[in-house]
Amino acid sequence: MRVVIQRVKRASVSIEQQKFSSIGSGLLVLLGIEEGDDKNAIDSLTSKICNLRIFSDEDGMMNLSVKEIQGEVLVVSQFTLLASTKKGNRPSFTKAEKPGPARLLYENFVIQMELELARRIYTGVFAADMEVELVNDGPVTIIMDSRSKD
Repeated sequence: MRVVIQRVKRASVSIEQQKFSSIGSGLLVLLGIEEGDDKNAIDSLTSKICNLRIFSDEDGMMNLSVKEIQGEVLVVSQFTLLASTKKGNRPSFTKAEKPGPARLLYENFVIQMELELARRIYTGVFAADMEVELVNDGPVTIIMDSRSKD
């Protein structure tokens, strides 16, 4: 799994010019699911995301997590995060999981985030053509990959 995490002042998802979901201060998580991803990847990433200390404390230092600030979270599926651009100019998405298994993993990722944070997680619609708007706070943007050793 590959995620792009953005600390936001606000973010929203619209589908066919209709706002589907929106959040205030918190995290926008773009989630790409790769072939072979499993529950271990979900558990590892959700725990890391929920406890990632990227929000400012009273001294202006990034010492607080989304859990600690009671921030909101918006998770949007984005298979294009698995693009390979090594050959030519047209990205290849062969590493992305097929839609059926990917949908199930996406739904389980959201459920695990809800369990970790003990609150509702907002979402987009899996495989929909979405417009995502955000106001990045900082800007703070972090990329994580469940297969990376970093």
